[in-house]
Amino acid sequence: MLAQKTRYALRALLYLAEAETGRAVQVGDIATTQHVPRKYLELILLDLKKGGFVTSRRGPGGGYTLARPASEINFAEVIRLMDGPIALVPCASLNFYERCGDCRDEATCAIRRVMAKVREDAARTLAGTSLADAAAFETLAAA
Repeated sequence: MLAQKTRYALRALLYLAEAETGRAVQVGDIATTQHVPRKYLELILLDLKKGGFVTSRRGPGGGYTLARPASEINFAEVIRLMDGPIALVPCASLNFYERCGDCRDEATCAIRRVMAKVREDAARTLAGTSLADAAAFETLAAA
């Protein structure tokens, strides 16, 4: 399950993806329109900035913009930054692998086999969905 922090991060990024290209968006605008507590959003945006997803400018006309085109940012990389592994169990994770403490034989573990398949399917879908794709869907749904 996605953490609330991750859902807020995705909402903020989608809002930026839908903003006029190059126009900086203020934190308050994102917080209000996306129903995210402002102070919490500020922390999330700092994480997104450190992760290379957004840039910020101070002063008049300042705010946040996407660091890369929306078509080059996918859901998988945002989720991994904010939430960690996509896999439901640590032994099925590619990027955050850990052996399960209660596993008798990882090579024959049916749970690991099924969860690896779930991770593969989820990762493929998430990596194949860019912010631009999701923003286009929101635009179509609103029409």
